[in-house]
Amino acid sequence: MDIHEHQAKDLLRRFNVPVPDGGIAFTPEQAAHEARQLGFPVVVKAQVHAGGRGAAGGVKLCRNEAELSAFAASLLGRNLVTKQTDAQGKPVHRLLVEQATDIGQELYLGLVLDRKSERIMIVASREGGIEIEDLAEEKPDALLRMVIDPATGLVPFQARELAFGLGMQGNQVAQFETVMRGCYRAFRDLDATMVEINPLVITAPGHLVALDAKMSFDTNALFRRPEVAALRDPGQEDPREDAAAEHGLNYVGLEGDIGCIINGAGLAMATMDMIQLAGGAPANFLDIGGGASPERVVAAFRTVLSDPNVSVVLVNIFAGINRCDWVAQGVVDAYRELDLNMPVVVRLAGTNVEEGQRIIASSELPMMTAETLAEAATIAVAARPRLAA
Repeated sequence: MDIHEHQAKDLLRRFNVPVPDGGIAFTPEQAAHEARQLGFPVVVKAQVHAGGRGAAGGVKLCRNEAELSAFAASLLGRNLVTKQTDAQGKPVHRLLVEQATDIGQELYLGLVLDRKSERIMIVASREGGIEIEDLAEEKPDALLRMVIDPATGLVPFQARELAFGLGMQGNQVAQFETVMRGCYRAFRDLDATMVEINPLVITAPGHLVALDAKMSFDTNALFRRPEVAALRDPGQEDPREDAAAEHGLNYVGLEGDIGCIINGAGLAMATMDMIQLAGGAPANFLDIGGGASPERVVAAFRTVLSDPNVSVVLVNIFAGINRCDWVAQGVVDAYRELDLNMPVVVRLAGTNVEEGQRIIASSELPMMTAETLAEAATIAVAARPRLAA
């Protein structure tokens, strides 16, 4: 789960990470009030779950109230399209109004969960203010990396070593140690999967300030972090993902036209790869999970078909905990209830596969079946031109 910048800064402030003074505004009038409280100039930032806001016109230094009011009115209520959003962008319903900072140097600091080492990894660079993905591709040597041992946690010498690597001197080293310790504790204590400060700036007087902040959290741990769960903004999320979650489905929308209904994350990934190999493009990742009832399968069809780009549906089930007969009945029910008029390809294997295949065959519905994943992907890709014709 992602949260807004102002929420991430509020959390980090609790862990003694220095952030600029600021306030949140939902109207131009509130933005003007916050600016008067802070004193001009101020920086106004659109609050959306996406990076690249500055380049997309979502961040502005405002030197007076007229400039601020006009900018706030132009942002609130519209969608902001950045390089990290789709063509529709993300809706702007709130703004962060912050005290302007006299920037001397911009750095990058991030803590992420490194699945390879099964550790928290710190990534830092002297070149902040740009996307870390671009920096990693263009200047990989500019990144400093350090892994934290969970048995000891972050130890002071690690923070000092990174500070020296970033070119800090004097009391900046102690300031950086405070920032690092706060970020690590926030990551650990709140079940985060990412804490990113970009840029972490050294001001002209020599103070460290987290000028921008992002945090992401482990959704599976939110039950024990109610204060974090309360920060969720459904308006920034794909409504299809929310609808799918209500039925116990794991859904992620993609940009292709072959809808996928699959059980198991690994099989789902393999299926999407096979579709690509066959020359097609998946429209989604959807894992119906274990013990999928016919009702859940119907819900999966509704979710997949909510994407207007879908022209073919591929059902790929390898049943263990699941049962092929349950899934097959759900496919038949969905075909009839939703009055489908597009190709549906079904591949079943595993528990009760014979009964599942019998249900599909006896339905006398115009569904296509396959024995293997490769065959199913090939049929699904080939079915698209027939629909277009």
